Amino acid sequence: MQRICVIGGSRYFGKLLVQRLRAAGHRVTVINRGSTKPPPGVEHLVADRDDEAALLAALGTRTFDVVVDQVCYTPVQAESAVRVFSGRTRRYVMTSTIEVYDPATAALPADARDTPVPEERVDPATWTVRTDLPWHDGAYLEDHYAEGKRQAEAVFTRDGRFDFASVRSAHVLGGGALEFTGRLAYYADRVAGGREIAVRARELPTVFIHYEELADLLRWAATATGFTGPLNACSDGLLDVRDVVSALAGEAGRLPVYRTVAAGEPVGPFSSDRYYAMSNARAKALGFVFSRTADWLPTAVATPVSTTPAA
Repeated sequence: MQRICVIGGSRYFGKLLVQRLRAAGHRVTVINRGSTKPPPGVEHLVADRDDEAALLAALGTRTFDVVVDQVCYTPVQAESAVRVFSGRTRRYVMTSTIEVYDPATAALPADARDTPVPEERVDPATWTVRTDLPWHDGAYLEDHYAEGKRQAEAVFTRDGRFDFASVRSAHVLGGGALEFTGRLAYYADRVAGGREIAVRARELPTVFIHYEELADLLRWAATATGFTGPLNACSDGLLDVRDVVSALAGEAGRLPVYRTVAAGEPVGPFSSDRYYAMSNARAKALGFVFSRTADWLPTAVATPVSTTPAA
C-alpha cells in the first residue's frame, strides 16, 4: 500500500485512475477545485492548484509516496508544485502529451519526421523555460499547449528534489459519455448524418491509446516501477483519420462521405499532413504490455457521444 496524491483526477482516465488505485488498496487523496467528488474511500481536498497558499493550507502536514499530476500545463504551475511538494513526496508523475513532439513547434530533426519518435527526441533537461510568458491567459495557453507541457517537464526534470517521470500520452479514445473532448463525436455526427468529412489528399498516421489502458499505465508508472524521465504511452499500431472514420462508419452501417481539401483548408481532429507517431519501446522494455489499437477501436467507437451541433 502506498499513499498517493492525484491532482485533478475528476474526469475521464484520471477518474478511472483514482478508482483503480483505490481498488488496488492504496491510500488515495484527490485534490481538485471541488466540482466533482472522488469515489468513496478516497480523501478529498478542495483547492485550486494555481493558488499556492490555498494548496499548502489544504495539504497541511500530509506527505505522500507518489503524486500524480493530471492537470499541469505550464512551467509556472510546475514551479509552484516543486515548492509545495518538496519534502512531501519521493516521486512525482506528470501526465504529458504526444503534442510535445509537434514538429511545427519542437524543431525535430528531419530524420525524426517519418519514424516513431523516441523520448529522447524532446529532452526536457535541455528545454528553455520561460515563466515570464502569459501562461495565465487562457487563449495564450490554448495556443501554446505543447510548449507549456514541454516547459513544465523541464522544470520538474531540472529541479531534482524528487524522482520525476512524465507520461506522454497519445490521442485518447474510448469511454463513451466519459470522453469529453468531442473529437470522436465530431466524426460520429458526420457519419451518422451523412455529412462531408474534410480530409487531406494524403493523410498520415498517428498513434492512439484507450482511456482504460492509459489509466493502467499511469497506475503502473506511479506504483510498480521506479523509472524516471519521459515515457511514451501509445497502443501498438498506426492509424490515420480514415481508419478511425471507417470504424465509426462500420459501427453505424453507413458509408462515410469524404471531401478532399486544398492545402491550408481546415480539417477535423486526427487529420494530419505529417507523420505523427511515438515509439513505445521504452515502456515495453520496462515491462508494460500494450494492446493493439485495431483490437479495441471497434469497442471505442461503439458508443460515442454526440456533442457537435448540426451544421
